Amino acid sequence: MVSIARNRRGGMKGCLVTLLLVAGVCYFAVNVAEVALRYYRYMDAMRQNVRFAASRTDESIQKRLAAFADSLGLPSEAHRVKVVRRGRTIAISADYTELVDLPFVKREIDLSPHAEGPF
Repeated sequence: MVSIARNRRGGMKGCLVTLLLVAGVCYFAVNVAEVALRYYRYMDAMRQNVRFAASRTDESIQKRLAAFADSLGLPSEAHRVKVVRRGRTIAISADYTELVDLPFVKREIDLSPHAEGPF
């Protein structure tokens, strides 16, 4: 039987470097995922308010969404909700900026959740 000797030098270092890279990517991906999750939850709340717009005033919708934005921890810009009714349709929107930590840089991301539909 012939056995092949394998060189195991440096094997642990390569594994450690790979593990560190994966951990770093996951760490920064979590930051971006948190921003995306808050954005989609806020937009979902807007869609829900569009569905029930027939029984709510514009001021009521603005207050509800401002309170929801506060509970999500969104910036104060997100609390300024625009509600526009045209005939039997309604459009709800907001504009805000989130700060995301990326490797060696902090990025500002402009977000504009929007929902519209008939009521």
